[in-house]
Amino acid sequence: MKQWEVVIGIETHAQLSTRSKIFSGSSTAFGAEPNVQASAVDIALPGVLPVLNKQAVECAIRFGLAVGATVAPKSVFARKNYFYPDLPKGYQISQFELPVVVGGQLTIQLGDLEKTVNLTRAHLEEDAGKSLHEDFQGKSGIDLNRAGTPLLEIVTEPDMRSSAEAVAYAKALHALVRWIGICDGNMQEGSFRCDANVSVRPVGQKEFGTRREIKNLNSFRFMQQAIDYEVQWQIATIEDGGRIEQATVLFDPDSGETRAMRSKEDAHDYRYFPDPDLLPLIIDSEWIERARAAMPELPVAKRDRFMADFALSVYDASALTGSLEVADFFEATLAVCGQTNAKICANWVTVDLAARLNKESREIGESPVSAAMLGGLIARIADSTISNNIAKKVFEALWNGEEKSADDVIEKQGLKQITDTGAIEKLIDDVLAANAGMVAEFKAGKEKAFNALVGQAMKATKGKANPQQVNDLLRAKLGA
Repeated sequence: MKQWEVVIGIETHAQLSTRSKIFSGSSTAFGAEPNVQASAVDIALPGVLPVLNKQAVECAIRFGLAVGATVAPKSVFARKNYFYPDLPKGYQISQFELPVVVGGQLTIQLGDLEKTVNLTRAHLEEDAGKSLHEDFQGKSGIDLNRAGTPLLEIVTEPDMRSSAEAVAYAKALHALVRWIGICDGNMQEGSFRCDANVSVRPVGQKEFGTRREIKNLNSFRFMQQAIDYEVQWQIATIEDGGRIEQATVLFDPDSGETRAMRSKEDAHDYRYFPDPDLLPLIIDSEWIERARAAMPELPVAKRDRFMADFALSVYDASALTGSLEVADFFEATLAVCGQTNAKICANWVTVDLAARLNKESREIGESPVSAAMLGGLIARIADSTISNNIAKKVFEALWNGEEKSADDVIEKQGLKQITDTGAIEKLIDDVLAANAGMVAEFKAGKEKAFNALVGQAMKATKGKANPQQVNDLLRAKLGA
């Protein structure tokens, strides 16, 4: 059986977080009535001239710095000519031969393994409008509100070898553009959408196979499903004696299949030429340095610092730096409970809190339990005021808004851990006396009987004793 290698490259359109469009003052706000945000400039009426949005350029510079790319001192806008109903100009202003960002790399994490994905380029361009097919029987509507919205198109080298790697890259890029504040990453609204170029080749072959481009993937789950289906389809087609034709395809989430949208030749005749209405974009070193000074600490640097300063594992540090909001929440929590509790703090943020947020489909910024509240809770675990089991009850009370601090919950519900050894020993003596049968079973070699006795002892203390202390005292009294 022939072995196959998968080859994947990703093109991503990230909508830049500017209030106005890339070449006009029209609003970029989402959800307006159709065609109320399309100005004369956006649809290129005679006599209008585009004016470049400086903030869009700032976003491109920030991205270039974040991925270690070259920010071009000179880049040029070109007209990409093609006809489509939602492209009112008959051309799209983009960058072709001289893009604003060249090269760069993005590190992705798959479990404990790291991989570097190389970037080819990132260029500025305007978005087209949107065709609406569902609302009109037998007709299509055109909404030009999106026309002229600023995009940064980010193109990778064909470096990924599985759908898992492609999704890991897309997630890392999604986190990065949000982290540096250039894109809100809202995939449902189309602010972050990916196209995956997928091909297969026999293992050991240097030449790439014929690729098919899966367009407009707007969820990570759909991306994985689409690539997996496409890979299996291409392999099956070749093994059945067929031939892969280069094409653009769409993924149907209902059927889980890709379907050809149109054939695609190796080269397009877009008749690119420099836009005569726009001067070359000149970015000097001072502009770049100002942008660098305003950059936040980047995810990889923060991850490495968490590992060095707090002795966290690669897994924990990576989970905490998956988004800027989570990283900030962790550091704010740690500021309350102390750096010596970094590991338990990491566990609470990435496991307990994350699970509850996911259950209720909330972002961490919407958490009813603030960083200060969680830090206070962890501090009470660390100083043995409460056990881990009791802490979950306290967390639940805080989540439900019953009190404003862990201390208030502990005080009002009487949850303080029993630490008096004498008092615990007396309760254990009572448990042993009342459960002579279990004691006999344990002495006969049945370990399960010991666990049952621990349960009875914890029940007698109403869960307020330290489980390890109960365990140790019980074994001592049983001579184990």
